[in-house]
Amino acid sequence: MSSEHPDLVIENPAHLRVDRPSPGVVLITLDNPTQRNAMSDEMTRSWVAAVEELKGDESVRCVVVTGAGSAFSSGGNVSWLAGHGESTVPALRDGMLAFYRAWLTIRELEVPTIAAINGHAIGAGLCIAMACDLRFASSAAKLGAPFVKLGIHPGMASTFLFPDVVGEAIARDLLLTGRLVEGEEAQRLGLVSRVLPPEELLATALAAAAEIAATAPLASRFTKVALQRRHASIEDCLQWEAMAQPVTLATEDLQEGIQAVLEKRDPRFSGR
Repeated sequence: MSSEHPDLVIENPAHLRVDRPSPGVVLITLDNPTQRNAMSDEMTRSWVAAVEELKGDESVRCVVVTGAGSAFSSGGNVSWLAGHGESTVPALRDGMLAFYRAWLTIRELEVPTIAAINGHAIGAGLCIAMACDLRFASSAAKLGAPFVKLGIHPGMASTFLFPDVVGEAIARDLLLTGRLVEGEEAQRLGLVSRVLPPEELLATALAAAAEIAATAPLASRFTKVALQRRHASIEDCLQWEAMAQPVTLATEDLQEGIQAVLEKRDPRFSGR
């Protein structure tokens, strides 16, 4: 844990760990390994508290999410689903919306996010990884959304996230069959950008996060927002870039970046 930054203060965290392995980098570990990091009520509350605190922390420049033990996340708690067979549809709808929105707060962070998928990422667990900007996977990981095999409609924004990440054809394949993929196939389909040996995964993800954290913060944030906007047209894209690029041109960081190139040294960006 880096001594340069204070730890995040989360009241009574459960099933979640938050660390700062290097300046600007935050590591969130889903920590319920006995249940393969199923998204328990306790973990959900801890997740919301952690993300909310990160939103207001200007020192954060990249966030990495991973799982403890052998899984990234097995998704929603199946026993919770099984125990609500007699609930009314309106009550179930309200509960699911609250659950979805709690976990998808990761998309509200303006800093880049990386999912380090260390093991199985299933259903809602995979959706959380897909809600991150980058996904690196262990060669031992298996990824899939077998909602239909459980007799349930896909959730956690999967019918938005899958087409957005892998395209319409692959999304239909994965969501309608519910099949699991791993390794090279996951990378070929675009589910992940890198596949690594298990022992190299976290170190590689943290190194990439440190590399992102070393870039100009405003430029990094604006680039993330631009990519998440899903421009409606090339003209919409040009209008955004014609606004965002001049904003960064007017920063001290641009001058620092140019000076660093001239002096053949690493830049020291301040976010101004």
